[in-house]
Amino acid sequence: MKDIITSGKTALGIEFGSTRVKAVLIDENCAPIASGAHDWENKLENGYWTYSLEDVKFAIHSCFKALKEDVKEKYGCDFKTTGAIGISAMMHGYLAFDKHGKLLTPFRTWRNTTTAEAAEELTEKLGFNIPQRWTCAHIYQAILNKEDHVPEIAYVTTLAGYVHYMLTGVNAVGVGEASGIFPIDSDTNDYDENMMATYDALLKEKGFGKTLREILPRVLVAGENAGTLTEAGAKFLDADGEFSAGVPFAPCEGDAGTGMTATNSVREKTGNISAGTSIFAMIVLEKSLSKVYPEIDMVTTPTGKPVAMVHCNNCTSDINAWAGLFGEFASALGVTANKNKILDLMFENAMKGDSDCGGLTSYNYFSGEPVTGLQEGRPLFVRTPDASFTLGNFMRTQLYSALAALKVGLDLLLKNEKAAIDKIYGHGGFYIYPGVGQKITAAAIDAPVSVMKTAGEGGPYGMALLALYSVKNDGLTLEDFLEKKAFADAQTVTENPDAKDVEGFNVFLSRYVKGLECEKAAVNSI
Repeated sequence: MKDIITSGKTALGIEFGSTRVKAVLIDENCAPIASGAHDWENKLENGYWTYSLEDVKFAIHSCFKALKEDVKEKYGCDFKTTGAIGISAMMHGYLAFDKHGKLLTPFRTWRNTTTAEAAEELTEKLGFNIPQRWTCAHIYQAILNKEDHVPEIAYVTTLAGYVHYMLTGVNAVGVGEASGIFPIDSDTNDYDENMMATYDALLKEKGFGKTLREILPRVLVAGENAGTLTEAGAKFLDADGEFSAGVPFAPCEGDAGTGMTATNSVREKTGNISAGTSIFAMIVLEKSLSKVYPEIDMVTTPTGKPVAMVHCNNCTSDINAWAGLFGEFASALGVTANKNKILDLMFENAMKGDSDCGGLTSYNYFSGEPVTGLQEGRPLFVRTPDASFTLGNFMRTQLYSALAALKVGLDLLLKNEKAAIDKIYGHGGFYIYPGVGQKITAAAIDAPVSVMKTAGEGGPYGMALLALYSVKNDGLTLEDFLEKKAFADAQTVTENPDAKDVEGFNVFLSRYVKGLECEKAAVNSI
């Protein structure tokens, strides 16, 4: 393995998630061989969820340093080169720069629900669902707000696009990432020209002096070369200055595309559920939807195939918050328990609860949840006086709550549109604990859910696969590359839905939907 690493016969994926930046290094057989991570948190500043560019630079330095240390510890060698690199990040958001590369306003992440006016107008004008978190909604809202920085905009990009640009000097994104910026035409694998013309007319009407194409990154598909690591980029990546420039890059991607890749879910009639800080389900479609659904986004695979996406802003943040509280309680008792041990116990006890959570209800809304009509969030736990208030029921409620909003959106796709699905894979932190998150998800969607051994690696592993594909694909399509090479011998565990759990989840969901008025009242009064 030492020779493989030192000779650069590896591929590296780095993903900027909402709470963790993680790097995964794989060998030529697609097996993970090393990793590094850095934890970070967004901040609510002046009404916007954000990370500073200084945070971004420190995060990649810290993450890459941890990767180098992991390589050194495991294999006794330095990590100075690799065969290919790919960057991915949480999709959407707004990073606007002037002609000198100066950031004009703090980064607005996907988590912000401040573009309702723009999203509604664009959805109507384009005849295409434009969610609030999409980049084109942020651009248009800034124009509607007549924000001071708007006349100075030279280009707008996403977090993945920004980091890729800093490393390569190339202002481009992968088609999957681009599909969260503006609608994509899957026949051309580029921004939809007709919709762009409509958008440009709106910009002209509002007095904005540039066209959309002038300010957006260009679009690339999986397998294309997206530049090489520059000398300045090598320093941006490695604070120690030891890593070599010249490494080829794959097109940067969003966490949706890397999630599909990491679960071999890029072929038609396949799907995956990514569950971490946010949660989303992706179903690769055979045909277009019959109408526009505000709850369903249309994005693409890394090769441009249309994908129906149900995205919810909240998933595991409240679970992590309760874990922190239980940790404090344990410390007060003189018991030392790290966060992972506490989470293990929480997930384990959830399986001891009643299938309907014993009458308990929880809303995990750290931020707004457009799928259920909430512009802001207030984490809320509710029970009736006669509810069965046990640890098992409490914990099961937290897990059900993490999936509830997703279930509301998915029902539109699966029941109304009769979308065909051959297989669904789960990945992300929610599925690290064997037989728990997976079983709960199977109950929620009333369908088998499979989890691969690499589920915990998640998006950065998917990005590493895309990086390897960009330099060594043997002429295969991405679908065949993943099926025949990356996952040919994948270890997969499938959990079928339990009838009692399905019934229990539906009882909980009915209570959850009826109780949304409580959550709305909390937002309005607290």
